[in-house]
Amino acid sequence: MAKIKIVTDSSAGLTDQQIADYDITIIPLTVMIDDTIYVERESITNKEFIEKMKTAKTLPKTSQPPLGSFVETFDKLGEDGSSVICFNMLAAISGTVHTAEQAAQLSKTDVTVVDSQTTDQALAFQVVEAAKLAAEGADKAAILARAAAVRDHTKLFMGVVTLENILKGGRLSRAAGMLTSLLNIKIVLEVTGGELKIRAKGRGMKTIDRYFDKVYEQLKQTPDIMAIGISHVEAFESVDKIKQHLSEVVPGKDVLVRETVPIIATHGGPGAFALMYYTDPTK
Repeated sequence: MAKIKIVTDSSAGLTDQQIADYDITIIPLTVMIDDTIYVERESITNKEFIEKMKTAKTLPKTSQPPLGSFVETFDKLGEDGSSVICFNMLAAISGTVHTAEQAAQLSKTDVTVVDSQTTDQALAFQVVEAAKLAAEGADKAAILARAAAVRDHTKLFMGVVTLENILKGGRLSRAAGMLTSLLNIKIVLEVTGGELKIRAKGRGMKTIDRYFDKVYEQLKQTPDIMAIGISHVEAFESVDKIKQHLSEVVPGKDVLVRETVPIIATHGGPGAFALMYYTDPTK
């Protein structure tokens, strides 16, 4: 039966349960570790990737899905006359969305490609809301409007405890981190407006803790929180600290904690973590 089908890339970090419950199609990215290529969700898990990254001789290389994978997926999903909306991670960290746009031009299916302007669980927020509406029979305009509203009601803050990976990967200007190795610089990034913005920078974890104290205070004053997620790269101590604060400022609220996806782990580096949440997009 013709309907609107929801697609996203594997950076969204959706759980198997979410994918099954909301009938979401995932197009995986690939990652190369010491000349071996792995396909996210298929030949390597998030946890396995982090373990392999620890012993890799060089920084792993992440690659966007091949153009053909998008075209093939779009064509298959549209065989029954359905349309497709494809949500992708922000263009600032990957060309995936541009490959999806090219594929949409080549596909026989009616495909709308969306730059979510974010990634990880913050991308998942948009995808799940879109999938829920699609299941209810909403039209494309309504789904796109809801996803945009979720985007505008989403916050993503990331603590980076070592800048080596993010500098090597070219996701942060060298000027922003040139003193890192000498001064033990830590930073807080906010993903906003499709860009990575440095919100705090200084020596030691206190820099991150002080900024996140402001985030917790903001959360405490924020009504209508729909979902909260924490993603990390073996940042267990930081995760426990965040969870303790959340239990105090938003008691009883479920928090989905996940080891982050390979592309984020690669550039965030060991110990990186992110806190994401969104508020009611209808208000």
